[in-house]
Amino acid sequence: MKQVVVIGAGAAGLMAACAAAENGHTVTILEQNEKAGKKIYITGKGRCNFTNTCDLPVFFDHVVTNPRFLYSALYAFDQQDAMRFFEDHGCPVKVERGDRAFPVSDHASDITATFLRVLKQYGVKILYHTKVTKILTEDTPERRITGVEYLSQNGKKETLSADAVILCTGGASYPSTGADGSGYRFGEALGLKVQEGKPSLVPLVTGEAWTKKLQGLALKNVTFTVFAPDHKPGKRKKVFSEFGEMLFTHFGVSGPIVLSASCHLDFDNKEVYPAEIDLKPALDHETLLNRLLRECESAPDKHLASILRKLAPSSLAEEIAALYFEMHPDKREKPVRTFVKKEREDLTTLLKHLPLTITGSRGFGEAIITRGGIDVRQINPSTMEVKTIRGLYIAGELLDVDAYTGGFNLQIAWSTGHLAGTSVS
Repeated sequence: MKQVVVIGAGAAGLMAACAAAENGHTVTILEQNEKAGKKIYITGKGRCNFTNTCDLPVFFDHVVTNPRFLYSALYAFDQQDAMRFFEDHGCPVKVERGDRAFPVSDHASDITATFLRVLKQYGVKILYHTKVTKILTEDTPERRITGVEYLSQNGKKETLSADAVILCTGGASYPSTGADGSGYRFGEALGLKVQEGKPSLVPLVTGEAWTKKLQGLALKNVTFTVFAPDHKPGKRKKVFSEFGEMLFTHFGVSGPIVLSASCHLDFDNKEVYPAEIDLKPALDHETLLNRLLRECESAPDKHLASILRKLAPSSLAEEIAALYFEMHPDKREKPVRTFVKKEREDLTTLLKHLPLTITGSRGFGEAIITRGGIDVRQINPSTMEVKTIRGLYIAGELLDVDAYTGGFNLQIAWSTGHLAGTSVS
């Protein structure tokens, strides 16, 4: 039996503590917040999309950074294992569209409550309002963990001995949940290489004023494409392209496919990314052109916005018409029967390639996860143990591993946390 300290009572930390306790170890969790799972409460808009049940090869396709590192963790504790864990401990689950799994209750709090029941069952102690200040090691004869220093709730400096420490402090996203990047500082203090943390799965800011006028408008079944910022005319390089749902906001765009796109964007040097929306991805250019022609022929005396309302929401139709009139100002007050073939072609192109300019993101304050973290080359992927420090394990968002939205990142937390907890033995 070992004395195990888990730093952080988030997704990975809670699972790691359960796994270690189930293996007979004495476990203490140190958490700086007033309660456990604070970020879990807000995931999935409070419903907690806790995993994605797709086949594992598909799962790995949704991991953006270092997917191969996760093979051992995912095969040791996969999505079905996660679902069984919650079911077996009193939290019924369900699977919805897109293979996304949720608690049947639609309450994220039930996920955290499940962990707390298990931890209580195994006698795991959780110290809240407790901020770790240092991870202690010694070199006899190899470098190994000896414990942690922390500030207790009354501000007193304390030391807790440990045979193993599982570091699960998360990244820097959603600082309102207590995320402060402290894990990066612990890593650097221990001599580990840390990839700079950056906001990911984050809404994007656009340069166009018209997008902001559409605040609250959701688009379904569209394709969102982003191009490299240094593209040359006629030779645009795609950075990201995906079919799905998106949302206009008061600052730009959000929604599932926009969040996924953000995983591939970097604004360190104030990059500006050209982007476009294909409003009718199911129709090729020629088919859409013919449909436009039929709409115009059925109502030849209508103005453009009226015709566009057959193809797009009313508010968006008005903005598309305004963009079109910037190209063809002479058509502003003309009925559609006056549009010649070239003008109809331009309109079709606009519907298939509605242009946007991505100028930035909403930062850590609205980022679901953090891209970057502890360089995984320093971690044994079969155990989550740091190769150079015996007894130090790292799991969850603190690792330089991230994935798209849809339950993938929480499953990574469960799998790496579980592997770390079981590997302590």
